Amino acid sequence: MSISRRQYGAAALWVLAGMAWPSWAHADGLEALSQFIQQTRSGRAQFTQVVTSPTRQGQPPRSKTSSGSFEFQRPGKFRFDYRKPFVQTLVADGQTLWMHDVDLNQVTARSQAQVLGSTPVALLTAATDLEGLKADFTFKTEPDHDGLQWLRATPQKTDGQIQSVLVGMRSTDKGVELAVLDVQDNLGQRSVLRFSAFEINPALPALSFAFKPPVGVDVIRP
Repeated sequence: MSISRRQYGAAALWVLAGMAWPSWAHADGLEALSQFIQQTRSGRAQFTQVVTSPTRQGQPPRSKTSSGSFEFQRPGKFRFDYRKPFVQTLVADGQTLWMHDVDLNQVTARSQAQVLGSTPVALLTAATDLEGLKADFTFKTEPDHDGLQWLRATPQKTDGQIQSVLVGMRSTDKGVELAVLDVQDNLGQRSVLRFSAFEINPALPALSFAFKPPVGVDVIRP
């Protein structure tokens, strides 16, 4: 199964010894996520995303890579700007999720409340505390590796597209950073987002999360 343009966006997550260690320094995956939600009110990073299709008999897995920038602000606002290989923009303004495909000259608008409940991005931007996420996910702490704390989130609802989300977080002297989102869907497709140059609590302009369809663009409201 090949990977379509749409799957890029839909697929549209310490200190030296002898010094005082911050409270999150020895956190496991669940504690790290709780710290991330409580202390990180906004964030900004670069990302790469690798989408791998299910293996078919006699064929190797197919994967494609995209990259861009990411910003978010709690509660419920975020922006993904995909720059390579296609230019796409996903903006959640708190009410509507906008997806703009420049090459197709098309914008899709959906209600956030209907599409983001049990998705990986909800782990990043929707909740203001861990308890708020437990209505949509069950959590299991995974062993630390690669210098990260890991946590597996499984949607409570089994009829959605997402099977599980493996979240990797990095503890720093400034707080907990999001490092990896490894998403497995119910069709066998895997999407891995790796974040770099993560900024904790930057001051983000309100216009980052405002979107107005360009003149002449087809707007679709499913």
